[in-house]
Amino acid sequence: MTTHSASWLRHTALGIATAVLISGCSTLPGASEPAPVTSADESHINLDALYAEGKYNARGVGPTHWLADGSGYTVLESAANGGHDLVRYHPETQQRTVLVKADEVRPSANEEPLHITDYSWSEDGDKLLIFTNTKRSWRTHTLGDYWVFDLNSKRLQKLGGQAEPSTLQFAKFDSQGNRVAYVMKNNIYVEELANSRITQLTQDGNDTIVNGTFDWVNEEEFFLRDGFRWSPDGKSIAYWQLDTEGTPLFTMINNTDALYPTLKQFPYPKVGETNAAMRIGVMPASGGKTTWMKVPGDARQHYLVRMQWAGNSQQLLIQQLTRSQAVNKAFLANAKSGAVRELLQETTDSWAEYVDDVQFIDQGQAFTWLSERSGFRHIYVVQRDTGRLSTITRGNWDVIEVLQINPKTGWVYFIASPETPLERYLFRASLDGSGKLERLTPDQPGTHSYQLSADAKYAVHTFTDVNTMPVVDMISLPDHQSIRVIKDNNQAQDAFDKLKRGVFEFFQVEARDGLKLDGFLMKPADFDPNKKYPIVFYVYGEPWGQTVSNSWGGERFMFHNYLTQQGYLVASVDNRGTRSPRGFEWRRSIYKNLGVVTVRDQYDALQAMLDRWAFIDANRVGIWGHSGGGSQTLNALFRYPDAYHVGMALAPVPDLTLYDTIYQERYSGLLPESAESYRETSAITHAQNLQGDLLLVHGTGDDNVHFQGSERLVNELVKHGKQFDYFAYPNRTHGIAEGEGTTQHLRTMMVEFLKQNLPVN
Repeated sequence: MTTHSASWLRHTALGIATAVLISGCSTLPGASEPAPVTSADESHINLDALYAEGKYNARGVGPTHWLADGSGYTVLESAANGGHDLVRYHPETQQRTVLVKADEVRPSANEEPLHITDYSWSEDGDKLLIFTNTKRSWRTHTLGDYWVFDLNSKRLQKLGGQAEPSTLQFAKFDSQGNRVAYVMKNNIYVEELANSRITQLTQDGNDTIVNGTFDWVNEEEFFLRDGFRWSPDGKSIAYWQLDTEGTPLFTMINNTDALYPTLKQFPYPKVGETNAAMRIGVMPASGGKTTWMKVPGDARQHYLVRMQWAGNSQQLLIQQLTRSQAVNKAFLANAKSGAVRELLQETTDSWAEYVDDVQFIDQGQAFTWLSERSGFRHIYVVQRDTGRLSTITRGNWDVIEVLQINPKTGWVYFIASPETPLERYLFRASLDGSGKLERLTPDQPGTHSYQLSADAKYAVHTFTDVNTMPVVDMISLPDHQSIRVIKDNNQAQDAFDKLKRGVFEFFQVEARDGLKLDGFLMKPADFDPNKKYPIVFYVYGEPWGQTVSNSWGGERFMFHNYLTQQGYLVASVDNRGTRSPRGFEWRRSIYKNLGVVTVRDQYDALQAMLDRWAFIDANRVGIWGHSGGGSQTLNALFRYPDAYHVGMALAPVPDLTLYDTIYQERYSGLLPESAESYRETSAITHAQNLQGDLLLVHGTGDDNVHFQGSERLVNELVKHGKQFDYFAYPNRTHGIAEGEGTTQHLRTMMVEFLKQNLPVN
């Protein structure tokens, strides 16, 4: 159940980690409940301050774009008369230059300046492409309007002709900056900027034929959204086409926004159902016939997960996964004939990872690659003619994220943490295969993220740890010297620092087979080791999340902080299979055992903690989680009913066959051969074992993890006479966050449920 963030390999340089929770607050000694807290008492959290007032909200910086010529980076800054100015800063001197004034991007004298959601530059830096008036396609805002501003002529022009508002997607300049291609209603168009002439390149786009973009499941699980690529010479466009005919439609009902209910339908392939057929073609950018790449294999039993021009305008590099995702093949395809040649493949007994960080080097004769074939995720260089691999990084540790591959300087820059999976640091390695490796981040324990300039001489650097909200500064590299603080979150940090907080500690415990598991424990500020405390575990437990790391924890940490204020211990443990950088075997060990081995590790960790710490009350143990964590919460309650007494499951997948093909088949196998595994690993199979108190929460508008699953669980619990608490949020999606007051309402309900069923003595 991806939440997206994303993926551990797709964090933006300015992203803020939200997975880790930290230190606690006090409760009054000897009291069953704390005395009422007013907002004036700065040593305590109250939910109004946390949610309604945003007192502890930490913020990053807005969209930051490095200029290709190395002259600086650009940011959006609020203008005095409305809108935003686009401003360039020199990284070293911090000289400020306004490149585009807000007044210059007014559609007319009587209209407000464009609200710029995002922007990009032409290669020569003379034109600005503005994305505005956005709305969701599936789960992300990829639909909107596009405008081009010419910095020389000061001309502002809207793209798309008479297109309906918010119907364009993925607009981008050609290499010369004279044309822009975009997708509109599942077709691809090219518009000439000099005369606004529009050429429709594909003609067959409709409700089932999708050109240049993707369906729900590919957007969600493979992060495939932008589905076309200009050739380097600007003469051709390569693109994906999907045929969703035969993919079952999922129907959602909206009961609240109109007098009568309305329906929404979209293709959504659940486990074992028909996927969209995928193919890749190349067509002239001026219009004409498409040449389809002759990638072997049934188009509905394979995924074309990545495609890019192979360092020139004659060939494409295409990555293809089998439906089981056990094999990832890399093909070179001839753009003119469509002929393909397999270069290499990654084969596993579970699932193989596709590679995002491919860059052609050595005049296109080689490219970079990431592989786990050594048992850990490392960087390689592949020779284009032979497929031969040479090793760039090596060791018993994972490359977490590749930030930049710089053939000119001969370095690849990446994030890793060889000593501990709890932290993140910047490294660089030589591309020549010499094995030269340098850590650039200084000895400052915590989580570091970066956005590098094109020449890697500067970076926007963000630092957090369990006690520190994001601090963003400009640094020089490779010496990692701070030039200027860009954002420090001082006000929110000061509010946090004034709180009474108990001890926070990382720890390790062993599972029954001796495997060490990382965890953290938060205690109330007035903690008494001679007392017995109820404990609440936060769990995610699936391959798309790591809950234990030395980073700022965001809203969830503050909520847990509030729980310690009420007198609870709060803990989290990363079971095997989570997205922790601990190697291939760690991550793959839960294959076809999701919900079994994952929760067994959680149970083993609980038993080890009870043996170690006498202050944990074995008779007052709670657990909660969202999405995949909701599923693990259900499995913990149902599989270990004597160990877990209270559970709060938000947006769970109680029956794994109800989730989508790409995610669930990757981790649970294919039907029909894995049918028994699906039955055993689904929480609904074990619902009759419920003994403790369950709070089940779901949004009826969840297009990701469907409300349908919770409804089936309700029926199963009712059948077995199990009482539980159940709350449905109308039209809320997977995050259960839309609507004024929703998050505070949800957290308040959770607190009250805990106080009633897991009381503090």
